[in-house]
Amino acid sequence: MNPDILQTDLARHISQTPIMDTHEHLNKEADYLADKPDILRDLFDNYVTADLVVAGASPEAVARLIDSSDSDVKTRFATVQTAWEACQFTGYGEATRLIAAHFYGLDALTPAALEAARPKAALWRQPGARLRMLHDEANLDHIQVDDFGWTRTPDVSGPDFFLYDLSWLPFCCGRVNVSALHAETGVEVRGLDSLDDVMTGLFAKYAPLSIAVKSQHAYNRTLRWQERTAADVEPVLQKVLAGQEMGEAERNVLGDWCWARGVELATAHNLPFKIHTGYYAGHSSMPVDRIRSGHLCALLQRYPQARFVLMHIAYPYNDELVAIAKHDPNVFVDMCWAWSVNPYVATDFVRAFVHAVPANKLFGFGGDSFRPHASLAYSVQMRRGLTRALQGEIADGLLTERDAMALATRFLRGNQEACFDLAGTRAAIHAAL
Repeated sequence: MNPDILQTDLARHISQTPIMDTHEHLNKEADYLADKPDILRDLFDNYVTADLVVAGASPEAVARLIDSSDSDVKTRFATVQTAWEACQFTGYGEATRLIAAHFYGLDALTPAALEAARPKAALWRQPGARLRMLHDEANLDHIQVDDFGWTRTPDVSGPDFFLYDLSWLPFCCGRVNVSALHAETGVEVRGLDSLDDVMTGLFAKYAPLSIAVKSQHAYNRTLRWQERTAADVEPVLQKVLAGQEMGEAERNVLGDWCWARGVELATAHNLPFKIHTGYYAGHSSMPVDRIRSGHLCALLQRYPQARFVLMHIAYPYNDELVAIAKHDPNVFVDMCWAWSVNPYVATDFVRAFVHAVPANKLFGFGGDSFRPHASLAYSVQMRRGLTRALQGEIADGLLTERDAMALATRFLRGNQEACFDLAGTRAAIHAAL
């Protein structure tokens, strides 16, 4: 970034504003401390592993790279060094370089430099250090965590800071775990009526402790939704309960019904419904047509009172998502992960969004990471990208600096504060402690 940009009032405002982080997958503190990752795990156990494979590293070499039980740091890195040199300037690679500079004081990654810096990995493996890293150093107001479950146990290391989504993923995929649902609610699923009772019971038990409902079923099925009747769904559910095999079309019948019921319950409990759209994590597995946000139009229009948060700018269908957000009052757009997937597309997305969509519809950041080091790096990456985007608007005479600063505040925290019931969720968490 141009050094002059970093000296502007806008840049200082963006760097100093606490961010409401709307999407991470972080483990709780006890698990983080028990894991004890080493330097290579801190640097590379994030999305960059996919870029390494795409750049030519073998999956076996990448698996060894992030295996902390192997003490041979030099060899583990050397086997992927050529691939690293090819992907170090991608968004994922940039984040790894940010981790290296911030936590290890490294400007370049070499086997010798990594070996020399490895003792620094222990500095953050202390109780409370993870929270300080994220709250104090990354300057995050709070984090919304998707831990892929519906049970909600507060993270006692930061109950006001780590807030949790209620996962609706299995239901959207048409998967019904009868025994687990019975254990949670005391209701045995025998048909649609009792399945509805189970869902109602889950929300009654866990919605007050949740900040939103979340599903990433785009990894498992199409995002295209259709309204289903009880007559359509009951025979499929009975097949599931009987343990019979089902094809994709049948599974989607049940999934669509469960998905819609989740939207209805989320609305009743004043929870936004988050949906993964667009690009896949990993590599070699993305059917690009089924991930587009346009497939959601029937659902968005069927439930105008719901609040839908469409995630990851639906990359590479980002222009389509701008059009949807402009058209549908109940759609919010979350830039979580987009800044690392493709920083330049994310920058252009902000500029396009500003001139097409009302300013209250955009959430600026979520790291979408399992690792706190990566979350911090992704937040730095976002602040730089947002500065670049809004500074470009000022340079082109499209915004004043005052306008740009007001927009930055909206995107970093104001819009999130308006959409999510932070006070109510935090009060319920404290009551449960």
